[in-house]
Amino acid sequence: MRILVTGATGYVGSRLVPALLADNHEVAVTSRNPARLKRFGWFDDVTPVTLDASDPVSAQAAFADSKDGAGPVDVMFYLVHAIGQPDFRDADYAAAANVAAAAKESGVRRIVYLGGFVPNDETLSEHLASRAEVAQALTVEGGPELVWLGAAMIIGAGSTSFEMMRYVGDRFPLIPIPNWMDNAIDPISIRDVLHYLVAAADADRIPAGAYDISGPDTTSYRDLLKTYARISGRWHAALPVGRVDTALASLIAAVALPVPPGLAGDLVESLDHPMVASVSGLRSRVPDPPGGLLGVEDAIALALAGQSNRPPQPVNALADPHQLADTDPAWAGGDALRIRRLARAITPPIARPTLRLVNLVPGPLAGALRTGLDILVALNPKVHSA
Repeated sequence: MRILVTGATGYVGSRLVPALLADNHEVAVTSRNPARLKRFGWFDDVTPVTLDASDPVSAQAAFADSKDGAGPVDVMFYLVHAIGQPDFRDADYAAAANVAAAAKESGVRRIVYLGGFVPNDETLSEHLASRAEVAQALTVEGGPELVWLGAAMIIGAGSTSFEMMRYVGDRFPLIPIPNWMDNAIDPISIRDVLHYLVAAADADRIPAGAYDISGPDTTSYRDLLKTYARISGRWHAALPVGRVDTALASLIAAVALPVPPGLAGDLVESLDHPMVASVSGLRSRVPDPPGGLLGVEDAIALALAGQSNRPPQPVNALADPHQLADTDPAWAGGDALRIRRLARAITPPIARPTLRLVNLVPGPLAGALRTGLDILVALNPKVHSA
């Protein structure tokens, strides 16, 4: 099929493109600035398309059968989101409506949307409410059928939720545990997310509808941190602190973690809800990957494997999608990796093998060192300009 991937520069989208190519689909990918797509190892194998989802005219042009458009499209993957930005909820709804209208006019048969679980709570976080609203905006009468795959935490190096867990586990030997960290959660590995996404393009396998996807383990945020600490070799102790408002926790996360503040805050506020998959019957339609769905321990181990021995690789050359890609955010990968990157720039080639010793630096010390280096880097232009 001819498939259009929106949000192809993001964590999931960048890994979905090589998975679709491996499944012998023709793939077009969108970006507001197609020149940015040249950073990705799969660039020469796809059709770049300009799309600003916030602009209805741009959305229409993206589907046009022209030199700059995608041309006839069978299936579109919708992976666009503005989470972490001001007023992202309204922006996400408008963008989805623009793209859905353009897809209807151009004759797209199916939209596959990766969103989140929507708990049966009266009050949802902005992030969770927005995910449901986007699905609503993508559902256009007479338009493409919609397959909505909902996922909770995605485990893999480069995933925002995994990186936040990594930094908490690395930087804080004593971790305050609010009571909402005992909420149940059904995480899923990035390999299994891609498995379900690729299958969702096929209408013969998955009918239109909403499906929650998850791995085989139900756990909690507290137990995820405990498992991460054990696999990564970090020591930590838990300190129960009772009820702490997630709005306050999001402010603390914005200061203490190197994840973009708005993004970290919006995700932390969603922790107030249990995130357990509903029974969707998807596994009866889509066989498990060879070897079965990955459990939490295996997924975390794969996300950490090999990172200390070599720099991130192009996303299409990863031995495993759990590994960090060279196009993932610069803040991803942990403190030790960032320190090695900065040190490599000023270290003679003969001495670079010794940079692996940074991996032995205790997590809290590495976090403090990295934060200090980040501050120096930020201040350096100001010093020179003065």
